[in-house]
Order: sequence, then C-alpha cells, then structure tokens
Amino acid sequence: MSTTIANTLSEKTKGFSIEESLAFLANEYKGKVVFSTSFGQEDQVIKALISTNELPITIFTLDTGRLFQETYDVFHKTLKKYKKEIKVYFPEATAVEKLLEAKGPNSFYDSVENRKECCFIRKVAPLTKALKGNAIWITGLRAEQSENRHNLDLFEYDAHFDIIKFNPLLKWTLKEVEDYLEKNNVPQNALHKQGFVSIGCAPCTRAIAEGEDIRAGRWWWESSHKECGLHQK
Repeated sequence: MSTTIANTLSEKTKGFSIEESLAFLANEYKGKVVFSTSFGQEDQVIKALISTNELPITIFTLDTGRLFQETYDVFHKTLKKYKKEIKVYFPEATAVEKLLEAKGPNSFYDSVENRKECCFIRKVAPLTKALKGNAIWITGLRAEQSENRHNLDLFEYDAHFDIIKFNPLLKWTLKEVEDYLEKNNVPQNALHKQGFVSIGCAPCTRAIAEGEDIRAGRWWWESSHKECGLHQK
C-alpha cells in the first residue's frame, strides 16, 4: 500500500520543481514532513530551499557525539543565516555508556559488526525516534554517491522506518550541488575544501584522493557496502 502511495506522489509531482514538490508535500501532509540534515553539501541545498521559501517542514539533525568541530561550525552558521529551528536528537546516554564500558571508545575499528552496533546506537535509534509519527522523510541522497544508491527512486517506501522517503536531489551531480551552494552563498563545511566529500563521525571519515569513489572516505578500513543503517539501499 505504501509503495502505491510513493508511486502516486511521483505521478502527482511530475514536472514540478523541487520547491514546488516540497511545498506540495508540506501542504498535503501538514505537520508530518521532516528533513534530516547532517550539514553535508546536499543537505545544505535542501535546507536553503526549505528556509528561503519559508516552508513548514521540520528540520532535524542527529548529534552522534563524535562529529567534527567543522560540522558544528556549519550548523551554527546555518542557524544564524536562515533563522529556522533545527531539532537535535542525541543517542541514549545509557546505551553509549554501556558500549564504551564493554568495548571501549574505538570498537568500530575491530569489525563490521562492532561498527554497525555503534552506528545503530548513535544514529539509527535516534533516527527512529525522529521519524516516528511522520509521513514524509526528505533526504539529500544522490544516485551518484554510491553504487548502493543508483537504483533509488524519487519517492520510495522505506519499510524499515515505515515512511515515504523523498530524494529531491536524486539526479543532481556533485557539480550542480556545488554550483548552487556557491551561487546562493550557502554555508558549507570547511572540510569540503580539504578533500572530504561525504562527512560523518570524525573517527570514521577521511579525505579522499583524486579519482577515489565519493564514499571512499567513509569507514575506509572496510570493504562492505559502507552504509550505516539510516538508508537500507
């Protein structure tokens, strides 16, 4: 049934600009449309579109407790520029305490299972809380970000979180994203100028070399599909 809704939304918004699609969703699902941001380049484009068009869409972020200072800096600059509230969700303190007591602060380097455990506590569980009761989840996913994301649709049903996901920048290239940010003077994470394309937690992110895959800097010590559980595809 929810897949049908995703298909229907795709038809209803065919030919719409991103701004028109966002406005349509905000009106169609009043109070139940949320946008998750990690302050990456794609997310900053969407944040600017929502804010400058004064759309009634809730914006939230996940503070894992292991973010770069540069991420907090762009968070602060974004708040000052757009004057729109960003809700913050933290991991449960008890779960983090138990993890560190049992396995130490860097257990994620030891195995994929340990890394996914850390991601679940710090990201997936808080996201579950943030999405609860909502109908539409807006993301900054792009098809060219990774092989896992090539087959995504503009609208799709996320069975794991039982929500319709909207990926407005799905077909955008990185250059289109960068051009929009520069043209509109949107705050950016300073790490992007240092070779960081996809930015997550500080101990799990590195800069990439020229020619490397966009996601190569995330969990670089692994050979897995390199997703944390927020996006199942």
